[in-house]
Amino acid sequence: MNAVSVEHVTKVFNTGRADEVTALSDVDLHVGQGEFVSLIGPSGCGKSTLLRLIADLTPPTTGTVTVAGGSAGEARRRQAYGIAFQQAGLFEWRTVARNVELPLELHGAGRAQRRSRAREMLDLVGLGDFAGHYPAQLSGGMQQRVAIARALAVSPPLLLMDEPFGALDEMTRERLQGELLGICAATRTSTVFVTHSISEAVFLSDRVVVMSPRPGRIVTAVDVALPARDEAARQSPAFFAAITAVRQALRGAADGANATTVPAAAS
Repeated sequence: MNAVSVEHVTKVFNTGRADEVTALSDVDLHVGQGEFVSLIGPSGCGKSTLLRLIADLTPPTTGTVTVAGGSAGEARRRQAYGIAFQQAGLFEWRTVARNVELPLELHGAGRAQRRSRAREMLDLVGLGDFAGHYPAQLSGGMQQRVAIARALAVSPPLLLMDEPFGALDEMTRERLQGELLGICAATRTSTVFVTHSISEAVFLSDRVVVMSPRPGRIVTAVDVALPARDEAARQSPAFFAAITAVRQALRGAADGANATTVPAAAS
C-alpha cells in the first residue's frame, strides 16, 4: 500500500468564472511507504496546491487522492500526517512549548508526556532555551523551526512539508536537513517535500518529481542514489549527477518539452 496515491487529478480554481485558473492537469503521483519525494518546478506550477490536495485542505476538481489506503479526508480527521508550511502558523497566545504540544494534546497525550516530547523536539531544532517565549518574540526563521518541531511532535507516518527551510540560514538549513533525514529513516516516515532548491531536493530525496509550468503536470521523476546522506555526499559525483539531471528536466519543462526519461544519479 502506498503512503500517498494521486490519480488523474486536475484542480481548477474559480470554475466557470472569467478568472478561472487550471492549477494542475491530470497529475499522477505515488509515494511509497518510507519514501522521501520532493516536488520541484517553476513558481506557480502547482506544487503547493498538490500538497494541499494531499492534506485535504482543498478538494480536487477531478481525480482521486488516497492517503494510507483511505481518503485524504479520513487521513486529516485521523491526524495521520504532520504538516509544515512556508508560514509558521503558530498561535500567538501560546508559548513556543505549548505550540509544539498542540498535536500531542489533540492525540490525548498526558501533560508530562507532552512537555517531555516538546522539549525533545525544541532541542532538536536548536530552540530549547526558548520554550517559554511567545512567537512574537522570535525571528521568522525561529518561528519556522518551531513549526517543524510541531509537525514532528507525534512522529507521524506521513510528513507534508512546503518549503519549511526556506527562511533559515544555510548552516541551520543543512543541519535540519540531516536531522529530518535521521528522523525519517528511524521512523520510516513517508515525506512529500516542496522546494525550489535543486540541491536540497537531491540531498533529501529518494525521488525528485519535476513539474511543468502551469497548468502543473509531472514531467518526469529523477531517482537519487547517494552512497550516504552526509556532508561527503554533498561533494560526491552522484550528488552532482542528480543535480544535473533535475536541472535538465526543469529546463525541458520550461521549454515545453515532454521528456519521459531522465538519467538517474549514478551510485
